[in-house]
Amino acid sequence: MNWHPLHTTEQLEKILEESKHTPVVIFKHSTSCSISSTAKSRLERQWHGQGLEKVKPYYLDLLAYRPVSNEIADVLDVRHESPQLLLVQDGMCTYNASHLSINVDELKKKVAAPH
Repeated sequence: MNWHPLHTTEQLEKILEESKHTPVVIFKHSTSCSISSTAKSRLERQWHGQGLEKVKPYYLDLLAYRPVSNEIADVLDVRHESPQLLLVQDGMCTYNASHLSINVDELKKKVAAPH
C-alpha cells in the first residue's frame, strides 16, 4: 500500500477534483491511539490482492494536521472520527467507516458499486 501524505486544505481541493477520475481513500490516523494503529495495520495487510489498485490512498496524521481533518469533515459532510476511512468518488464521500469497523471488503463493494 503506497500512502500519499495529506497535509494541507489545498491538497484536499485537489483530491476532491482527482476523485472525479479516480476513487480515493483518506485514512485519518491518530498516531497516539492504539485502536487507530490496529486499524491502519489491518488495512495495510488486507489491501493487497483486493482489486484496489485503482484506488489512491491518502494518509492524514490527525495530531499534526487537525485543521485539515476539520476541513474534511466540513467539506465531505461527515462526522469527525479517529481512526476513520473515507472513500471519495466524484467529489463526494461514498463510504465512511471508523475504528474497527474499517473493512476492506466493504470498501471494495463501494468502489465497485455505481455511485
